[in-house]
Amino acid sequence: MSFEKVKKRLISLGYTVSVFESAKDATEYLATSLSGKTVGIGGSMTVKEMGLFERLRENNDVAWHLYPGEDMTADETIAKANGAEIYISSVNALSENGEIINIDGRCNRISATLHGAKKAYLIIGKNKLAESFDAALYRARNVAAPKNAKRLNKKTPCAIKGDRCYNCNSPDRICRALTVFWTKPRGMDYEIILINEELGY
Repeated sequence: MSFEKVKKRLISLGYTVSVFESAKDATEYLATSLSGKTVGIGGSMTVKEMGLFERLRENNDVAWHLYPGEDMTADETIAKANGAEIYISSVNALSENGEIINIDGRCNRISATLHGAKKAYLIIGKNKLAESFDAALYRARNVAAPKNAKRLNKKTPCAIKGDRCYNCNSPDRICRALTVFWTKPRGMDYEIILINEELGY
């Protein structure tokens, strides 16, 4: 599956799309484009692996609950992130047909990608691409979610066994809501950042 085909499809759905060969190039592009902005970041291992938070906060006011600000709780940091001009998130899967899938537990991340910011950037490594909607949904539920549950030390069947979603009723369950972007939502600008590296879960 080529980025070129996916790029054309995403553009036809109303998104701005930028393609980069490396996370480093994408990070520098975002740092240059967003200088002087308030930026919120959703829980994202892709962002962490890119070193994007550290780079952005050189010239921006950045809120990311993985690194709460001084004298701020995680809840306060999330609220600040969700009220920023720019919101950055990775995704759990992207189909060749352009469907973008995200699963969330607290839902601060998916809610912020739907409404509030002036512009959202969705960052997608090549490992997130899937041939069809069904394959993308499978990836989000059975690949990304178990890895995230394990990373967060959750006591769920998927985290313990590491093989698939069990649709459990555990209090620790992190997959509590799912969003599918069939096409670009109204009311916000969106830019899809495609990176030709494996990033995140």
